[in-house]
Amino acid sequence: QINLSVIRQYVDYLVSKQNVKSVFVNGTTGEGLSLNTQERKQLAEEWVCQGKDKLDHVIIHVGALSLPESQELARHAAAIGASGIAVIAPFFFKPTNKDELIAFLQKVASEAPAVPFYYYHIPPVTGVKIRVEELLDGIKERIPTFQGVKFSDTDLLDLAQCVHKTEIQQFAFLYGVDEQLLNALAVGANGAVGSTYNYLGQKTNLMLQAFAKRDLALAQKYQFLTGEFLSFVIKLGFGVAQTKAIMTSVSGIPMGPPRLPLVAASEEFIAKAKAKLNSIVWPDGD
Repeated sequence: QINLSVIRQYVDYLVSKQNVKSVFVNGTTGEGLSLNTQERKQLAEEWVCQGKDKLDHVIIHVGALSLPESQELARHAAAIGASGIAVIAPFFFKPTNKDELIAFLQKVASEAPAVPFYYYHIPPVTGVKIRVEELLDGIKERIPTFQGVKFSDTDLLDLAQCVHKTEIQQFAFLYGVDEQLLNALAVGANGAVGSTYNYLGQKTNLMLQAFAKRDLALAQKYQFLTGEFLSFVIKLGFGVAQTKAIMTSVSGIPMGPPRLPLVAASEEFIAKAKAKLNSIVWPDGD
């Protein structure tokens, strides 16, 4: 079951301990696609409510396999004052080309005509491999509220071409593969949405600062150490359930187990991951 009671504490932890001021709700790590419509609405409401005057942006993922459900969630997000909505490509009956995908996205975005809209591109999960560079051609005419992309793919050529083609329009390209964020920044990503920022947000912010100051050596140290940790846990078996367990361990906030078909992380995993994270010596001495 969803646990609304910890969200206030969660918001305060992100802001005070991780210097994270923007959130992406009901996405992959939040198991948004495993929740029913009512649960998704309740979570969206609580994040917007608890984030008021504390968070800069609360983007609600409203994607679903059913177009009417996605539209309903978009209307709800607009009504509660979300600062943005995002939509994943439908992944059972899949769009096979750019026009089919844009038609679906447009039907959802039009239900929240005053809310910034983001496309959530995650082909490893959806199997929808339509290149974002292609998708962006004329998208503003079809979706006036289009603001950018949550780009969760390793195809940095596609990302670079997106940035290059849209320099004038200044879309947001929020990168979603945490272990490659520095690579994405180098080709023009201007933000990030990822699971590790729940517990490594402060370290990632220091990497972003180093990159902004053109201190590439320092930025690399942070990225390499994040990569070292992720490489370690990936070999143990790493996914949403394990992310929840790490976040619980680091923050002290009970993130709970995942919902089936995902199964909870083992005690062995938790112990090994915690020991590895504690062993890392970051450039800031922590």
